[in-house]
Amino acid sequence: MAEIFPDKEIMFEDEIRGGAHWSMLMRKGTTLRLIDKDGGVNVGMLFYNPTDKLERYNAPDTLKCQHTFKLTKGHCLYSDMGRIFCSIIDDSVGWHDTVGGNLTDTNMKKKWDVKSYQENRNDWTLSGEHSFLVELAKHGLSKRDMTANINWFSRVFTDDEGSLNFELSNSKAGDYVDIRFEMDTLVIFHTCPHPLNNAVDYPKKDLTYQIRKAESVKDDDLCMNSRTENQRGFQNNAIYHLQGGK
Repeated sequence: MAEIFPDKEIMFEDEIRGGAHWSMLMRKGTTLRLIDKDGGVNVGMLFYNPTDKLERYNAPDTLKCQHTFKLTKGHCLYSDMGRIFCSIIDDSVGWHDTVGGNLTDTNMKKKWDVKSYQENRNDWTLSGEHSFLVELAKHGLSKRDMTANINWFSRVFTDDEGSLNFELSNSKAGDYVDIRFEMDTLVIFHTCPHPLNNAVDYPKKDLTYQIRKAESVKDDDLCMNSRTENQRGFQNNAIYHLQGGK
């Protein structure tokens, strides 16, 4: 059951079942903590500017400007306007996938027995593609607005032949990641399987999430200073907020 604690460090807490989806507005100055409840969860996520939804998460710029293939503590997540949606201020996992993509309806049907809502109700099987489309529609967005997503808690690596492989045990029960928001951000997410997960049965892994109060960004902030590009990104945010952006 969702719980609200407006005067405490943890202001809100809820749980999302495996194979489900949700969306919410995260305010500047708050932190979203994602917690892998039982181990092995995958959390697909997209980001948009709620006041101008043409501005959205840009995976290539995020990786290129920070010279990385993965995301972890100290990294920032960029929009396609050169601004920073959010920063990873803590992380017990160490590797979050940025290139694996999203599970489509077609690939889900190839991998697992598909359960329908008509027959199985809340135990039906959903793809990440379907889940994103449902949440995007709630905010006036559609398939053409879907960009490359993050897969929190998942690790994809290359073998000697250059093929992408999925690490099944990348995240353990209780692992978490703290994401601090540097501007108001519309967050779209699901707990559907990673597209490279080849488990025998459709994996349903639950997620706990908390909305927390964030400390103000100090001059020695790890995320801001981990790359000179991030310093410029924070400066872009400062100019945006001076002009009335939130």
